[in-house]
Amino acid sequence: MQFYDVIKNRSSIRAFKNTPIEKERLERMVDAAMQSPSWKNNASYRFILVDDQRKKESLAASIMNETKKAANAIKESPMVAVVVGEPLDSGVIQEREYYLVDGAIAMEHFVLAATNEGYGTCWIAALKEDEVRRTLSIPESFRVIAMTPIGEVAEVRSHEGKKDVRAHVFLNQWGEAYTENDRYAGIH
Repeated sequence: MQFYDVIKNRSSIRAFKNTPIEKERLERMVDAAMQSPSWKNNASYRFILVDDQRKKESLAASIMNETKKAANAIKESPMVAVVVGEPLDSGVIQEREYYLVDGAIAMEHFVLAATNEGYGTCWIAALKEDEVRRTLSIPESFRVIAMTPIGEVAEVRSHEGKKDVRAHVFLNQWGEAYTENDRYAGIH
C-alpha cells in the first residue's frame, strides 16, 4: 500500500476475526514502532503484546467507556498491543512529559504499519492504569499510555474523513488559514 493510502485506510476498528497474527507481519509492525523518534533517542516506551485470553479479558475490564465496544474489541481480537513509557527515560519541558509523546509516536508507527499489513486497530487510552499495570506486571516507574486491539477486520468502516483544513491549519499566526494565502490557495 502507498503511504497516503495507509493513512486514508486507517480507521478505528472494533470488530475482529479471531485469526492469529502472522509472525512476519507482526515483526514488521514491531520494527516500524522501533523506528520511531523519541526524546534524545532514549526510546522511553515499551510494548507488551498480549494474546492470552484471560489477560485480554482483564484489559477489557480496565477500559472506561459506556458502550463496551472497545472492551469487546479487546476481548475478540487475537492480540492487543499495550504501550507504556518510563518518565525517567524522557524529558520534561514546561511541565510537558515527553514519554507520552515518545509512546504516542511509537504507537502511531505501529498502528499505521498494522494498517499497511491489512490489520485493523483501535487506539484506546481511557483505561484504569492500575488494573492494566497489575494484569501485565508492569513496573511501578512505567506509565501506561495506550493500547490497541490488532486483527483481521470483521467490520467495514471507512475513515471518519479529514478535518476542516481551514479550522485546523494556519499560516504564520492563529486564525489565518493557510489555504487563504495566495501561495497555497486552491490546495484544499
